[in-house]
Amino acid sequence: MPATPEPGADPIQLMVDPAVAAAPQPFYAHLRDRCPVARSAGINGEAVFVSRHEDVSWALRHPEVFSSAAEAVDIGQEQPLIPLQVDPPDHARYRRLLDPEFSPRTVATLEEEARVLVNRLIDRFADRGACDFHEEFATPLPSTLFLTIAGLPHDDLPTFLRWRDNTIRPDVAPGDVEAAARIRAQTSHEISEYFTAAIAERRARPDDRLLSRIVHAEVEGQRLSDTELLGICHLLLLGGLDTVTATLDCMIAYLARHPDRRRRIVEDPGRVPGAIEELLRWETPVQVVPRIVAQDVTLRDVTIPAGTHAVLVLGAANTDPAEFTGADVVDFDRPRNRHLAFGGGPHRCLGSHLARFELRVAIEEFHRRIPDYDLAPGAELRWSPGIRQADALPLEWDPGR
Repeated sequence: MPATPEPGADPIQLMVDPAVAAAPQPFYAHLRDRCPVARSAGINGEAVFVSRHEDVSWALRHPEVFSSAAEAVDIGQEQPLIPLQVDPPDHARYRRLLDPEFSPRTVATLEEEARVLVNRLIDRFADRGACDFHEEFATPLPSTLFLTIAGLPHDDLPTFLRWRDNTIRPDVAPGDVEAAARIRAQTSHEISEYFTAAIAERRARPDDRLLSRIVHAEVEGQRLSDTELLGICHLLLLGGLDTVTATLDCMIAYLARHPDRRRRIVEDPGRVPGAIEELLRWETPVQVVPRIVAQDVTLRDVTIPAGTHAVLVLGAANTDPAEFTGADVVDFDRPRNRHLAFGGGPHRCLGSHLARFELRVAIEEFHRRIPDYDLAPGAELRWSPGIRQADALPLEWDPGR
């Protein structure tokens, strides 16, 4: 059976403890060193947490063992999230359709539109000398860009953000699994109702935006069913509205606390892509990804029976010294950065190219306009666990400089 972690280091803390989310790297090291395949009571029953890079990478590459099927995670969805919750070989059918929509070439066509949006957001607070970066920049940027790409009304953004939070961070008492499940189920129903109407509208009146293209696309000569379309839309909503927000929070908080490293990208914007990759590795906003074990497997002499819930700890894998030389050093010039912040294997994040693009434009433009900033005096950042997003991120700067 899997090993049991030492008292005080239950890996479930990664998913429930804001204190661990605030500074997770020591916790990652403890798991890797003391209990790399660890049993925990979990949130919805017993789970196994896998934390070393070699093992996490192997699990991501073998969905026939560590399946991403709908049983892996229940967020109240009424249909599988496509393509995330569909394993090969069917997974490939959907990726052939969707990958071109998020390819580097397609994403590059958004450059001008994205820079205009970024600067419009900065215009609102640049002369003020202060902002809540999370609320005024990190949240509206990817969310508004997603609505633009999809061809959905910007006026619907508050509703989309409520659905995002109800799904990922439902406002319930700690440990109240039943209340969280009720909120997620109701939210899933509302999302399905919204996109059922949006899909019908695009069938009647096509346009040139993403949702319409998907509605009218064919997979192996067949149009997608309503169930398939709803599964795609539900996943795109969650991916488009949450993970880039969390990543921007993590990156700007780090750069605010490390002005020496911030100056490097201000003085040489060509280093921004390398900085993004390294901060994805070190900060790893999506700390964990869930899987369900589809067949008995043994990792590090630990037997994991089929049907076990598994949690792959991306953050621990990304700071594993067995994979990264100087793993505890943040190096914007790291030459070989095989981080797993976007996962890996067949289920590697569909929107990774779009995310990198959004991050690059945001970091470049923000530091061009506001190169020198600090956390507001006395600010105590609070981070959500699982996906590391700040409740608020107050920044200050001298608007005259």
